[in-house]
Amino acid sequence: MALYSDSRGPVINVGGNPLVKVIGAGFLFLLIIIFLFNSVIKVPTGAVTVLTLFGRVTGEVLPEGIHVINPLKSTNDLSIRTQEIKESASVPSAEGLVMNLDTSLIYHLNPEKAADVFRSVGPRYLDVLIEPNLRAAIREATASHSANALYTGEREMVAKQVFDQLAAKVGQRGVTVESVLLRDIQLPLTLKASIETKQQAEQEALAMNFRLQKEKQEAERKRIEAAGIRDFQQIVAQGISTQLLEWKGIEATENLAKSPNAKVVVIGNNKNGLPLILGQ
Repeated sequence: MALYSDSRGPVINVGGNPLVKVIGAGFLFLLIIIFLFNSVIKVPTGAVTVLTLFGRVTGEVLPEGIHVINPLKSTNDLSIRTQEIKESASVPSAEGLVMNLDTSLIYHLNPEKAADVFRSVGPRYLDVLIEPNLRAAIREATASHSANALYTGEREMVAKQVFDQLAAKVGQRGVTVESVLLRDIQLPLTLKASIETKQQAEQEALAMNFRLQKEKQEAERKRIEAAGIRDFQQIVAQGISTQLLEWKGIEATENLAKSPNAKVVVIGNNKNGLPLILGQ
């Protein structure tokens, strides 16, 4: 109902309108619901949440789970799980040859430095921080080794060099490097063929040296065996005399004479006096 006054314009009296009270109470209840809804957040498994207030990083990092926060703060989820980057690049060797190298980087975000990473690098730290440093470390490591060494036995050394350099650069920025793996090295076809030919020749030379060494050892064994036989014969020859042979002949004759088997024993030999034994 409208009331009029001489000194004022029309005045509307709403104090007694129940509909306005209901609408006001409903609006207030809706604000409370929105406030509570924005105050409760859930941080997913394997991640942390960095809080910001009006675009400024507060430094608060929330672990996984349910949390109650200031509804005016914004949340930014960052994964702390172990992740893999596969990098394929053309890199130079110490001779200046260009090779194709496939590399895998295993890493994870340090949760204690998540706020610093978000503040200084941002959520795209993989593209901004990790990948450029990985490429630079690979190129620097391969440039100090020959193509032959990379293709044969120095992969682990190169991987360790890349790991050390990368860990030093990104580790202090909040990224933990777990390992660096060199999956494959592809050389130019002509160089690959020459290296394989050289390796085959080296293997054949090693096999030949092994056979020669084996033959030398066999010859040495036979020489020692022959020397042993010679020494034995010399010892036996020195210990056998004519008198010993005659005595053994007499003993054999006596044993044979005592045997019940039929035999003919002729005593007396003009040369050495040993008996002649004739069977039945």
